[in-house]
Amino acid sequence: MTWKDIALQHAKKDAPHEACGLVAVYKGKEKYFPCKNLAEELEEQFILDPDDWINAEDQGEIVAVFHSHPDHPPTPSQADLASCEYLDLPFYIVTPETSDWYYFEPSGYEKSLIGREWVWDIQDCWSLITDWYKQKKDIVIKHWKRPKSPKEFSESPLFEYGLPKVGFVEVDENDETEVGDVLLMDTTNTGKLDHVALYVGDQTILQHCVKRLSSRETYDEKWIECTKKRYRYAQ
Repeated sequence: MTWKDIALQHAKKDAPHEACGLVAVYKGKEKYFPCKNLAEELEEQFILDPDDWINAEDQGEIVAVFHSHPDHPPTPSQADLASCEYLDLPFYIVTPETSDWYYFEPSGYEKSLIGREWVWDIQDCWSLITDWYKQKKDIVIKHWKRPKSPKEFSESPLFEYGLPKVGFVEVDENDETEVGDVLLMDTTNTGKLDHVALYVGDQTILQHCVKRLSSRETYDEKWIECTKKRYRYAQ
């Protein structure tokens, strides 16, 4: 059996959830390494378990990423294209019901800031901010390694820990809000600062909430009340 045969069996077994895995060169041949999908919406997206990634990397050289589209054609979504660029690896997608395959490689695709699908650690509230700084300010924010799943992160949000590590300093509450300020919010009214948005001027914020598309919104009373701290890039 080829690695594709094994991956297809994995996809059929996991349907209607998305299956995911890695292809690595092991002892001179391509081998498929199945991975756990950590996404909360298993029917709609995948998040590779970093522990499985490390296991595959320990055994061989990773050369491609695999996942399935259980109920639709294997054409890559916007999130798939973005993930391909982020990981800098070729992607294989299969639809298990029809055994149709699709292959694509990193091609310089640049995701829009507006209308993104939400994908943890690739297209979410924090990555939207880092991409804005790269596109609008030509500033590359240092990568901040976060917990491997959004559920794990939500149990103990770490934005206050991470922001100072990548060049942001807290803004005094008496200072006026400026374009580029990161707004740290408590969106669940639980005391957990679980969301970040970006102030882009004219009483407008850029943000990406869970299970929604990224968008610009009026920084109205609702969002002002959610905002508990502000941070400004200082490097």
